[in-house]
Amino acid sequence: QVQVKESGGGLVQPGESLRLSCAASGFVFKDYTMAWYRQAPGKQRELVAIVFSNGNTNYNASVKGRFTISRDNAKKTVYLQMNSLQTEDTAVYYCTARPSVNFGSGYWGQGTQVTVSS
Repeated sequence: QVQVKESGGGLVQPGESLRLSCAASGFVFKDYTMAWYRQAPGKQRELVAIVFSNGNTNYNASVKGRFTISRDNAKKTVYLQMNSLQTEDTAVYYCTARPSVNFGSGYWGQGTQVTVSS
């Protein structure tokens, strides 16, 4: 059974850090591009970061220099290290997996809540 499940969200103050994890199973993890998306209340869903099968990464400009995405193929897990969090980072964060070959339909997690409160 395919599963993509996020964890690690929580409530923090501005300037603090969190690390999100996304555990995957039921597909060939190493052949998939993994990404983090987020959706804040009343806002459009946006891409946060991508890590490709070869380890290359892309970031939304709003998080560059603060967030780091990485993957551990042996553990079938992708991470999002979130430093210097701001109130604007408050959102539900989603993990997604898509085939690296054709970026076709993939899998989505249920989301984990990140709240940055002053």
